[in-house]
Amino acid sequence: MRDLGDTVTDHYAILSHRWVADEVGYTEMMKLPKMEVRGSAGYQKIVNSCHQAKIDGLKWLWVDTCCIDQRNSSELQAALTSMFGWYANSKTCYAYLHDVDVFPTSPDTERLPRSRGWPEWFSRCWTLGEMIAPRNLRFFNRDWKPIGDKRTHASILEKITRVPSEILQDGLARYPPSIAQVMSWAADREATRIEDCAYSLMGLLGVNMPMFYGEGKEAFQRLQLAVMQKSNDQTIFAW
Repeated sequence: MRDLGDTVTDHYAILSHRWVADEVGYTEMMKLPKMEVRGSAGYQKIVNSCHQAKIDGLKWLWVDTCCIDQRNSSELQAALTSMFGWYANSKTCYAYLHDVDVFPTSPDTERLPRSRGWPEWFSRCWTLGEMIAPRNLRFFNRDWKPIGDKRTHASILEKITRVPSEILQDGLARYPPSIAQVMSWAADREATRIEDCAYSLMGLLGVNMPMFYGEGKEAFQRLQLAVMQKSNDQTIFAW
């Protein structure tokens, strides 16, 4: 691992994924990982991401689980504030769907009941921005086989996420959504910490605010206030 600061522009890959129980963190990666760590699904996910980046001719890969020292509150805040930009500036984003073999075209509520029949990746708060921000996002199945990208799957992605296919294909700048639209995309997504339901929307809404884990639902109220201070979009009052 290496801290590159601002020396890398877009010559890196970035991983988007659903966190699982045995993720490998910053501290473990800074040491020589033990054999039990190397056998974990979290470690193998990092290895497979690195392998794909190498195939793509990219020297660097960023993974949220091991590239943020979460013991350092200021580093964590800076990273979460910058997250949307990091995904947007990446050369390519790998969206790892750990619970499917093929890209889904219809919900399977019997096999995936916790996420309304779709891969769990689509149910998480942070992955909304991680899906929209990158110019190039490619999907991989549980075995790290490619299963398409967000442009080719734009119509089915719109069905799953309610994000218009035009935005997925051409970006937010060309088709800027209203605040109510962004809120509606995030309405039924979940996060382990309730505050992340608000913090994960900062990049999409173009605002920054301090993060206080433990504040609960007040995070969303502060997000609304930050948006109202910056925007005249009256649709925010629908939320």
